[in-house]
Order: sequence, then C-alpha cells, then structure tokens
Amino acid sequence: MKFSGLAARKAAAFGASAAMLAALAAGLVAAPAQAATSKAGPKVAVSAPKATPGKYEGSCPVKVNFSAKIKVPLKGKTELAYRWLHGDGSKGKVQVIKLKGKGTKTVTVKQSITFKESVKGWEAVQVLGPKKAISKKTYFSVSCEKPQQSDPDDDVYIENPVETRVSARAWASPDSYVGTCTPGDKIGFTGLIKVNRPSWVKYRWVLNGDVVDYGKVKVYDVRKVGFGFSPRESHRGWAQLEILRPDYASSNRAYYKVWCKDPAPAPAPVKVSATTPVTATNHDGCKVSAHATISTTGAARVQWTWAVNGESVSKGEAYFGAFNAKTVEFGDRPLTGDATKGGTVTLTVTGPNNSVVESQSYAACNTPAPVTPPSDKPTPTESSK
Repeated sequence: MKFSGLAARKAAAFGASAAMLAALAAGLVAAPAQAATSKAGPKVAVSAPKATPGKYEGSCPVKVNFSAKIKVPLKGKTELAYRWLHGDGSKGKVQVIKLKGKGTKTVTVKQSITFKESVKGWEAVQVLGPKKAISKKTYFSVSCEKPQQSDPDDDVYIENPVETRVSARAWASPDSYVGTCTPGDKIGFTGLIKVNRPSWVKYRWVLNGDVVDYGKVKVYDVRKVGFGFSPRESHRGWAQLEILRPDYASSNRAYYKVWCKDPAPAPAPVKVSATTPVTATNHDGCKVSAHATISTTGAARVQWTWAVNGESVSKGEAYFGAFNAKTVEFGDRPLTGDATKGGTVTLTVTGPNNSVVESQSYAACNTPAPVTPPSDKPTPTESSK
C-alpha cells in the first residue's frame, strides 16, 4: 500500500521505529486482522468504517469524516472501549462509552481527520472491551490539487473570446425530516448549474463547512447535480454548491433540519388472566354455580369454558378492549350422582397469545332430613278429652 511523506512523518511522530518507517515506505505495513473476537460469550461486531469523502480531489486542507457501527450485547451495565487504527501504523486514544440495558446495542463511533497534503491510507476500529474485535479496513485517498489558471478541457472553446460565466443555486429535499435516523433515511440536495456557453464545470459540495462530495460535468446550458447523506442525530445545518472551474461561483446555502425519533417499540403480546372461581352450592335442589373475572393486557378476542368435574357446562366469547376486565359466570347447574358429594369447578380462558386455567372446589349438597309419616294414634291431649 502507498503512503505519502505525510504518512511517514505521522508514524515518526507517534514513535514508530526505523524498521516501521522502512516498512511504510515499502508499503509492507500489515492491515488489521479480520474481525477477531473472544470465543466465550456473545460476540461484539464492528462494521468497516465509512469514509466521507472516500476519494477526494481538490483544494486542501480537507476534512475526511469516518464512522463505524459497533454492536454490543448487553446484560446490565458494561463499558465499550475502542480506538481507531491508522494506516500509518499509529493508534488513536482509547475511548470508553458506558452502556446499560439488555439485548444488543448499536453504537456509532466517529472521527475526523484534516489533511493538508495528498495521502492514501486506511482506517479501522479496534474494540478492546467487553469483547475484543477488529473491523475490516477502509481505504481512502486525498489528492490535493494546486490552483490552475485553466482546465485543458476548456481549450475546446478557446476560439470563442466570450468569457465563461457560471452561476449556481441549491436546495434541500426534504428540508425538514422527522423520523428514525437509519442508513436508509437521507437528506438530498440538488444544485442547478447555469453557464453562458458550453463548458466543463468542476464543482464540490460543502456540508456544514466540510467538503463532502465533488464532480466534473459538461454543461451546455443548465444542468442539475446533487448528493445526499444519512443523518445520525438531530441537528440543523446547511449545504452549499461551490463552482471551482472555469470560474469560481457559489450557490445559496440550502438549510435543513433533522429530528431523529426512535421507532415505536413493538407492542407487547396481549395476555389474558383470570381470578380463581368463586363457587356456591345451592342445597335446594342440589345445584352449583360459579363466577370469576377475566382480564386482558390489550385489545383481543377471548374465549372461555366452564367445566364441572371435567364436563363442559358453559362456553362464552367476547371482544375485550385494552386493559379490560369482565365477570363471567354460569348459573345453577343440577348435580347428580357422585357430583352431589362435592367436586371441582374449572374455568379455561384462551386469548391470542396464551391460555390460563383456574379451578376451585365446591361443597357437597346437604342430605335432607328423613320425613316422619303421620301417626294414627291420638295425641295425649285428644285422649284426655
């Protein structure tokens, strides 16, 4: 891999040995190993960094932004420790981020480097804890061009003595965004370039003071150019289209604003529950009845079944609103045979995601007192008469 004199000087500034400097000059510095993680427990995953811009040609100094995503498995509190690895052999300062929660947390880490000279290199992210991991390397290049009086491509029209005039206008689409900030959500910018005669036009986009994109197009009269970016946090900003050749011009600032909102959490599954049945034995005719309360944690259709000693005696179904409760019952049920000696009432409730069963015993029927037949003998009172 090629390194400029700037890269070698940076390596020396970080205390690299003479052997390291020789390796840099020969392009023999080893790239970071592919993602390596500890064997035990959940793994930490780190994406290859993204460079913006990844390949730059134009005036310098220029700032290149790097970002990478680290996925960390959480089970309570933990600390994420990481650092940036540079293509010149140096390493960035160890950064620590405190995290807490459960599940997997995605953390975006960023860095910006300003280059004053041409350079080619790579960047990577090394995770030191809670598990070790190293990302793939991402290559980038910066080519600093010196100001020139004219572009060779413009010589096509050198016979035309008319001076080339260029103007530019820019706008954001959308200029206001509210929603989740994910890689697929973009703010787009469109620029309109106008010339008074056909010309090759070299331009660049500046986002909040940083050069983020550039290009060169042939414009005959009017032509549109554009770029987009994915916001990662809520903020306000602007973008501007700058014309570098054949004449310098700049557009208006296209302002925008972003409000990142977390996606609504997935609704918890609706659960049903029931109280223990309350039973009552009606000794007049030996009958049993029962009632209980059914509850839900959300809107759902619920079914229930009553059974006495395992035999279904009553069924029902109803739609419950969110956090709704309903009392269900069955009336006097005649008892026969062994059922008159006591038994069990069971309520089975079924919802969209679970079922519950609640049971309660009931008392035996009272045995009626024997009836004494009337006697033919007169009572003592009647005999005395």
